[in-house]
Amino acid sequence: MATTSEKGIATLDLLEGVVLKAYRDAVGRWTIGSGLTKASGVIDPKPGMVISREESDRLTRLALTRNYEPAVNKAMPGASQNEFDAGSLFHWNTGAIGRASWVRVWRNQVKDWGLIGSKMRAWNKGGGKVLPGLTRRRQIEFDILNFGIYPVTKPNASATGLARIVVSIEPARIATIRAAFAKLGYEPGKDPSGISRNAVKTFQRDHDLTVDGVIGKATLSTLQRMIDARAKAAAPAATAIAAGGVEAAPMPDGSIEALSGLPHADWIVPAVLVLALGWAVWRAWQYRDAIAVKAQNRFPQIAAKLRSI
Repeated sequence: MATTSEKGIATLDLLEGVVLKAYRDAVGRWTIGSGLTKASGVIDPKPGMVISREESDRLTRLALTRNYEPAVNKAMPGASQNEFDAGSLFHWNTGAIGRASWVRVWRNQVKDWGLIGSKMRAWNKGGGKVLPGLTRRRQIEFDILNFGIYPVTKPNASATGLARIVVSIEPARIATIRAAFAKLGYEPGKDPSGISRNAVKTFQRDHDLTVDGVIGKATLSTLQRMIDARAKAAAPAATAIAAGGVEAAPMPDGSIEALSGLPHADWIVPAVLVLALGWAVWRAWQYRDAIAVKAQNRFPQIAAKLRSI
């Protein structure tokens, strides 16, 4: 049975980022190592959990052996090492090696690499939108599949005063990350090619991350969660409407009086208030790590408790 090569695993680490302290991903799941969650079956990340790099490597290999490589072997019989590595990387990210159309084309005796590439690159959407990060990832996987060309896995060198970036990020996304730091009150610095190391360290300290001035998966996921929390707190009632590009219309004159004439109108307003309160409590629970940041200076014990659950 084929297994993922060391170069394949190094590429996986580059794409996923290796984080040795547990963190919440963008949707709130506790995560550690190369993007491992409880669903991986090899570890159950908990708040405050820290693992060594050796343990992270062991868990990645175990997850590949248990959860990914058997399906890749089944879907891509006779694959060369670089082809198998590309399949493993694709399956780790999508879980779809068994139903991806590019794999069926690859199995043809005469391979149409142009068609394989176009079908592989089509797996670049999330939430119905084309994501630049996935577009870049699919190209990396195709280069490995077709040409055996692996990306450079050495961490990028950064200019003095800028945070080092240890995950694969397209240059155009730097501006978006800088804007996110600035929106949260962390000055990203004057150099548009990166983010101030001091700003990153301050952000990491405030959010109970490893304070190393390095931008990896944990820092980026936490940054996204804080941006999401702020957006939803600023306009809770209008979030869904605004996302669809539709403005909420004002209530017509006399509508409140009209409601008062409805049967059982005496309980409508209290019911709406209860629902609104319940929604607010649920949203606060969903983003309790964001509340912990606000509470940590005055109420450190409460902040620690919020982060631990």
